[in-house]
Amino acid sequence: MDKRLEPLFTPWKIGNCEIKNRIVLTSMGGTNLLGWMEKNHFDKEGAKFILEVAKNNTGLVLPGCQPVYNPMFGQWLYKNDKMYRDLAAWMPEFHKTGAKLFVQLTAGFGRSFTVSEMMEKLYTNKALRVLSKPFMDLDKITATASPSPNRWSDKIPSREMTVEEIREFVAAFAKCAKKLKDAGVDGIEVHAVHEGYLLDQFTLKYVNQRTDRYGGSFENRYRFAVEIVKAIKKVCGKDFPVSLRYSVVSKTKNFREGALPGEDFSEVGRDMEESERAAKYLQDAGYDMLNCDNGTYDAWYWAHPPIYMPENCNLEDVEHIKKFVDIPVVCAGRMDPCTAADSIREGKLDGAGFARNFLADREWVTKLMKGQEESIRPCILCHNGCFNMCHYKGVPNDQELFDSLHLARCAVNAETMQTGKHYIKKTSHPKKVAIIGGGIGGMEAARVLKLRGHEPVIYEKSKELGGTFIAASAESYKGKLRELLAWYRHQMDTLGIKIHLEKEIQDLSRFGDAEIIVATGSKARVLKSVIGHERMVEACEYLTGTPVQGKIAVIGGGLTGSEIAYELALQGREVVIVEMKDDLVSQKGVCLANSSYLREWFALHQIPVYLETTLKEVRENKIICRTKEGKEIEIACDSVISSAGYLPAPLTTEKKHVHLVGDCHQVGNLRTVIWRAYEVAMKI
Repeated sequence: MDKRLEPLFTPWKIGNCEIKNRIVLTSMGGTNLLGWMEKNHFDKEGAKFILEVAKNNTGLVLPGCQPVYNPMFGQWLYKNDKMYRDLAAWMPEFHKTGAKLFVQLTAGFGRSFTVSEMMEKLYTNKALRVLSKPFMDLDKITATASPSPNRWSDKIPSREMTVEEIREFVAAFAKCAKKLKDAGVDGIEVHAVHEGYLLDQFTLKYVNQRTDRYGGSFENRYRFAVEIVKAIKKVCGKDFPVSLRYSVVSKTKNFREGALPGEDFSEVGRDMEESERAAKYLQDAGYDMLNCDNGTYDAWYWAHPPIYMPENCNLEDVEHIKKFVDIPVVCAGRMDPCTAADSIREGKLDGAGFARNFLADREWVTKLMKGQEESIRPCILCHNGCFNMCHYKGVPNDQELFDSLHLARCAVNAETMQTGKHYIKKTSHPKKVAIIGGGIGGMEAARVLKLRGHEPVIYEKSKELGGTFIAASAESYKGKLRELLAWYRHQMDTLGIKIHLEKEIQDLSRFGDAEIIVATGSKARVLKSVIGHERMVEACEYLTGTPVQGKIAVIGGGLTGSEIAYELALQGREVVIVEMKDDLVSQKGVCLANSSYLREWFALHQIPVYLETTLKEVRENKIICRTKEGKEIEIACDSVISSAGYLPAPLTTEKKHVHLVGDCHQVGNLRTVIWRAYEVAMKI
């Protein structure tokens, strides 16, 4: 192990609870022990994930947050005694690992509750609202400190919670905490004066306009969180550890408006001056640890950093707040282990929080300790599998119900939280399998086939493995994607998979009736209706080295086009975006944390964006476009990059022994490529 990392593997205490090292798995919805957005029960899949993390040298483990009042079915968490008995029976197995377990309890979401189109229909139709109330009481679920707009939808406003409801929640926290303590859990984390969830909404002046004892003064705004910890301590004892998930600074300009790194803005939420006071106040109320980051759902990219956010984006603020308390402080948010270790060594931090890293690779801490960094499958901060709640103009959360109910899967690891569906099963009939195409889909299929006992052989027409992912990982800020590409290449070497580079296969008949996987990717959509389309540079061509000059117009404001424009702007290039839809990144699978960063960054840096605008003609020094109203406009530019999407480019059609994976099967994202490749490889 790198000696620089040694501070991460020293013991520390939260109250009287000793933790063997400083690595903390911070809570993620979906990794729950007692169910997530379903009837509460002891969740064996969640327990399996948590146990694997604990076995792999994590010091403190926090499963997914448990609403004390279940948004689905209106169930109070303390009412199911059987699941607590099941939990108690499991806890000895967990404790054999030497890790400690804190269960995170949440009061809920308030105005941040993720609303879908289906929920809008349930709420706006009076009859449906009555019929749906027993299993989804949206009026109760979305209630908050004061009447406020929902983060996702204008159709479901948040009403003010009553004092009686607040007291009911406080009592529920205490009842749940006592049952968890009796089941053998080591501590509780209260969620949260953090990320603009319900308890945080009470503390934030731009949300809380109450005039009773839960609004107005500093003490009143923090009263809800204070009453909860006091109630827990009363029934569990003062020595039972209670952590608080805490956002140091809100980084918020207004409802649905975040503040970007380095932006000069007026804070409407919790600023650092208030946070210095609040941290001490919450400590004195009884909290034994602060588990910190920044942001709200209005500035979601701080708590869920996309790849555009800097590493360790919350660390400076968390190190600052530690000066004002005597209890341990943990920092989360795109943390680098070496930087975290340095901060711990210097006494500026007590623990380092990681979350999505564990979804990508549950063994990453063990591999880090063994000096096997090259074998760690990296999280690429995409949110495609774990948190793909997407939102764009006029549309609330555009997410499949399957994803809404099953968070905390992983785009780069098909097995995460899906072990009943995705698992390596050895074959009893080993076969030689030809794989045509050495991109991510081809390599994932080869990896799974080899682990099962087959003999995969990759045929790649270019000089290197990677396919279109080479272009997809080319931008300066995409180091994590390049790490994933390196990981796949390393896996090919480690597993001894036979690879033929510069070997283009056009005729599959040479393989006879042998199993064949075709992973030949996609081809760029050519805008042939555009006069002068041949003057444009295709997105992948630009990303792999084709130069562009002067002022650049990017045609297509989906994720690829927006990321290209972002990269050009970072380089100081003059760029404009032309998009035919009414919003940028208007596509499923892209988390709001990712898309809102790009939209707000372009607005802050005054990057011209032409929405509902269609390209008509490309000329030498300008493009001609048509607006929604039918008006023709000219935009001066020297180069044009086309990012108009892609079309499947299979070598052949699917047959009994020929299987298509990746974009040649259906153009999607990295998650669809990897999961499909895994599933096809498992069927052979």
